[in-house]
Amino acid sequence: MSIALIAVAAVVLLILLLLSASIRVAREYERGVIFRLGRLLSPPKGPGLFLLIPVIDKMVRVDLRTVTLNIPPQEVITRDNVPVRVNAVAYFRIIDPEKAIVQVENYMVATSQIAQTTLRSVLGQHTLDELLSERDKINEILQRIIDEATSPWGIKVSIVEVKDVEIPGGMQRAMARQAEAERERRAKIIAAEGEFQASEKLRDAANVMSGNSITLQLRFLQTMLEMSSERSSTIVLPLPIELFRPFFEGNRPPGSDRDGT
Repeated sequence: MSIALIAVAAVVLLILLLLSASIRVAREYERGVIFRLGRLLSPPKGPGLFLLIPVIDKMVRVDLRTVTLNIPPQEVITRDNVPVRVNAVAYFRIIDPEKAIVQVENYMVATSQIAQTTLRSVLGQHTLDELLSERDKINEILQRIIDEATSPWGIKVSIVEVKDVEIPGGMQRAMARQAEAERERRAKIIAAEGEFQASEKLRDAANVMSGNSITLQLRFLQTMLEMSSERSSTIVLPLPIELFRPFFEGNRPPGSDRDGT
């Protein structure tokens, strides 16, 4: 009787071991690529519960979530022969688990290597000014090239972003001097344009005043009023003779001419 119980227990234990070896559970973001005696079984299994044949079937789990890939800093010579050190980040995900396992040995390493070589190649075709001012355009070029290279591996590259651009200290000082000179140039241009516009307005005002002597006298009186408001004990003012001409003409004898004879 004891021998029978031992046999039953052994059979039950063997069945449990077989079940534990054959039952697999894949999460919602996972897929199981199955190889049966070395041959690929399609389609991939998951998500959920599925069974494998122990010893015969081998499964490789593939994560379908977006992966953040940090591209190590790369030494790049720009098109205008400036050495810079650039690093970037790429976001990709697997859209075909079978290709990601069958077509490439290690998709993470392969994607990282193709991203590094593409980064050096693309940035070497642009100048330093383009690298600093046209970052979005360069990111789009990197994303398109890397995505095309990794597409046969079942990988979709969604975003590539250049993170940091390290410039040598000497170049930074030269760029600072260039920026300062550019600001001074713009300031001088703006000041010159302001003086030119002011001179045009003064010319128009002079033309208006020259046609009306009363306007000129009013302007003179306004200037005197402004000067009198200043804290000054003595004010010397030049008085034009035209201001007093009406008084002279009013007191002149009836028979005298304009020259006072």
